[in-house]
Amino acid sequence: MGKLDRFASNRPRLLGLAYRMLGELAEAEDVLQDAYLRWERSDGVEVPEAWLTTVVTNLCLNRLTSARARREQYVGTWLPEPVAVLDGRLGPLETVEQRESLSLGMLVLLERLTPPERAAFVLREAFGHSHREVAGILDVEEAHARQLYHRARERVGEERTRFSASPEQRSRMLEVFLSAALRGDLATLEHMLAEDAVSWADGGGKAAAAARPVHGRVRVARLVSGLVHHPRHTGLDLVAGTINGEPGFLVRDGGTLIAAGVPEFGPDGLIVAIRTVTNPDKLTHVV
Repeated sequence: MGKLDRFASNRPRLLGLAYRMLGELAEAEDVLQDAYLRWERSDGVEVPEAWLTTVVTNLCLNRLTSARARREQYVGTWLPEPVAVLDGRLGPLETVEQRESLSLGMLVLLERLTPPERAAFVLREAFGHSHREVAGILDVEEAHARQLYHRARERVGEERTRFSASPEQRSRMLEVFLSAALRGDLATLEHMLAEDAVSWADGGGKAAAAARPVHGRVRVARLVSGLVHHPRHTGLDLVAGTINGEPGFLVRDGGTLIAAGVPEFGPDGLIVAIRTVTNPDKLTHVV
């Protein structure tokens, strides 16, 4: 197998790794381009898959520091770039861990980790690498790799919410929520929201979005209904879709995609958070 074919066969897995590490598909694509150039110049690589995984991980670690500096200057709330994953370009989604590690909610939580913690968590949870393999990729002792992973799990676990319903059940619940939004049915919207529900919106200063998170069942319900029925939206189309492998919604105005969002369901089945991206630069990979 030639170098190009070898890289192509690993590409979905490597892109999935880079995206989970960075939360931005454009950045992940740049990492893979850099990795391929290094792969082209390499010689005598005994285990290409391991070599490529190490290179991509370390390129992502280098980029995370500058990425976080940029996000501190970001206008409003920064959210990960939503993507469609049905084409398999971000690697397998065969396990709960693989799917969960790709969700917007999890990617937001991963932002709280140090870069090495994030790498250890993603490599272990999403790709099933052993602690020894993670240690080799990060060039640390195995004991340190274990420590990084356990610290990451503890920090992520504190905020993690799990809803045991299937994606199909969540999709049906989302359809009810969207239907209520279109009708302006505040009572149903409030009934489906947790008392302490929060809505985050990422407009990046380029599209309309709440500058700060909106807290509370009543305020979030009114926000959702108000946005759907705003006078400036004359040809609004609000439909369910699949975003980052989980049920979400797409908003089009006059045929143009203007928003993509995902609700997060708590253990009791109520919506605890809604994350909506309206920044047009981040909507190119949703459909």
